[in-house]
Amino acid sequence: MNHMRTFAIRWTCVALAMAGLFAVTRRMDAQAQAPAPDAKAAAKPAPADEMDEFAPKPAPPLPPGMTGSNTNDPRYTMKAGMYDAGEVAMGMKHLDFLKKPDAFRLDATSPDDPKVNKVLGQMGMGDVSKMPKPLKPVLAQLAYANSDFAFQGNYLFQGNFYGVNIYDISKPAKTALLTSLTCPGGQGDVSVYGHLLFMSVEMPNGRLDCGAQAFPPEPPPAPGHEKERRLPVAQKERFRGVRVFDISDIKNPKQVAAVQTCRGSHTHTLVVDPNDKDNVYIYVSGTSFVRQGEELAGCSGNQPDKDPNTALFRIDVIKVPLANPAAATIVSHPRVFIDARTGALNGLNNGGSHDAKPGDKPADTNQCHDITVYSAMGLAAGACSGNGILLDIKDPVNPKRMDAVNDPNYSYWHSATFSNDGKKVVFTDEWGGGLGARCRPNDPNKWGADAIFNLSSDKLSLQSYYKLPAAQGDTENCVAHNGSLVPVPGRDIEVQAWYQDGVSVMDFTDAAHPYEIAYFDRGPIDAKTLVLGGDWSAYWYNGYVYGSEIARGLDIFELTPTKFLTQNELDAAKSVQVNELNVQNQQKIVWPDKLVVAKAYVDQLERSQALMADRIEALRKAIHEAESSHLSAKSLLKLSDMAAKLDETAATAKVDADVKRLHALADVLKHPVA
Repeated sequence: MNHMRTFAIRWTCVALAMAGLFAVTRRMDAQAQAPAPDAKAAAKPAPADEMDEFAPKPAPPLPPGMTGSNTNDPRYTMKAGMYDAGEVAMGMKHLDFLKKPDAFRLDATSPDDPKVNKVLGQMGMGDVSKMPKPLKPVLAQLAYANSDFAFQGNYLFQGNFYGVNIYDISKPAKTALLTSLTCPGGQGDVSVYGHLLFMSVEMPNGRLDCGAQAFPPEPPPAPGHEKERRLPVAQKERFRGVRVFDISDIKNPKQVAAVQTCRGSHTHTLVVDPNDKDNVYIYVSGTSFVRQGEELAGCSGNQPDKDPNTALFRIDVIKVPLANPAAATIVSHPRVFIDARTGALNGLNNGGSHDAKPGDKPADTNQCHDITVYSAMGLAAGACSGNGILLDIKDPVNPKRMDAVNDPNYSYWHSATFSNDGKKVVFTDEWGGGLGARCRPNDPNKWGADAIFNLSSDKLSLQSYYKLPAAQGDTENCVAHNGSLVPVPGRDIEVQAWYQDGVSVMDFTDAAHPYEIAYFDRGPIDAKTLVLGGDWSAYWYNGYVYGSEIARGLDIFELTPTKFLTQNELDAAKSVQVNELNVQNQQKIVWPDKLVVAKAYVDQLERSQALMADRIEALRKAIHEAESSHLSAKSLLKLSDMAAKLDETAATAKVDADVKRLHALADVLKHPVA
């Protein structure tokens, strides 16, 4: 049994090197060390498929004091299928779906299919003959997995481990593919700014020229060293870092720069300095192995006590001159985990995790997975493996850590979202690395969830957790993942991807009591085997929600009115239009002083019972008269009188959210625009 588990772990370590999915290694190592149920079971080797992480297995019993998800939810049991799975939704309308382009699909699910072995070879897996068979197609599918989004005007940029697809979304319900950029290297995280497109590359099959031929197979290990993890042979044409493309001709992107980094780029964040109009900056989060100095000079993967210049325990900052992007280069390596008192580079650790084995010590945090910047406030929130951190980025080249938190209920800090006022931060926990079923009935609701923090005086304080309430099956990879704010005034709402549990929309206005207000979900891709799939990202952009489905393609949704969300609130959200959206470069939402925004506030004040029914009715009548009269002088005077009384009422409101809504409503009524 232990021998078979060692095999799975060793191959997962190879996958880690390929894809940066280090959480998988930690998870499978924990499985390897788990005690056997009894001595007889330990003495009898188990079949390989029982050791495979992707074969469905029931969740263990809930830990004492923990609760799981609801098995009575309609999302729990649905028909499986790739393109014909069952679907269920609440508060969301599915407008369109586009399959991946042919070049970005691996239509092979059998481990014996020659296509699978060919792709594994191109990824640099070497001899795959001893890899557990069920693992082969899963890892091969990673080579073609859809990843993150960026938006600009009428264009949507969908990253993929094999490149980028660009779509025309001028008519969202009739979205069309414009062009495909083939450029393997994973994971294809994208950002866009003006005429430039940025793309993260982490896997060792990435080439400087975007070629798909990868590199020659790795030589076999020396006798007696078969189980050792080895770095790939140095290649002068290998690329791991951030690519820069000129997209002036949207149908013919041209690579103009390729900035190499020691750990590659798992994700990156576009940073715009309000005081610097000539450059943009890229924060690079590398999570994979450190390449050898023979391939990129100056790279060292040693611990800080052996090499103070180690490529561990840092992020990289790239400066991109807008007038000459070919000159993009790394300008700093901020040590955001340093202990300010001692100068130790490894100054943060996870403080312990529910994944830990007896006797384990807290693990050092040596990299960030994702960083969300909020330049309007000079802040960034970093989700950094064992910690959530808060950064001062007023000097974007030299970010400084202001606070750090950890949580024993968290396995791996993955991403972050600020509330629009900057007073809350939602961190996600990617328990299982995205490859495991972690929303089963016995999976605790505090694990693989969102953690919602208040942010005050540059300090983070935990308020609550949110995990979508629907249980999922053993063959559905599921955990908290990427999301964005939905610009409903007066509320904090986030739409979020949960892999094969689809999309969930959460209200976290009251940080201590978040709740779900809409969702969309499909059945599993396969009823018997865990096939990598589901929504990687779900983002709101100019009135619609877009879902990046890992295995299937691209989904387009529209939120619909329910008891949780009115049509006025949706119309107010749609009144906010932006020219670009890179979700990790969070922009401050500003609502126009339109009466539809006022109507949204009135609906919320009615829902919370902050105003008596007669005042609600009077407000609605006055707003209707103003609209009907095209903002006549008489109607404006009436609205102004009402605004003054609303400001007075705010002084006695019992709930802080209602205080803000009353003042905001008054502000709109004082100066409404058509």
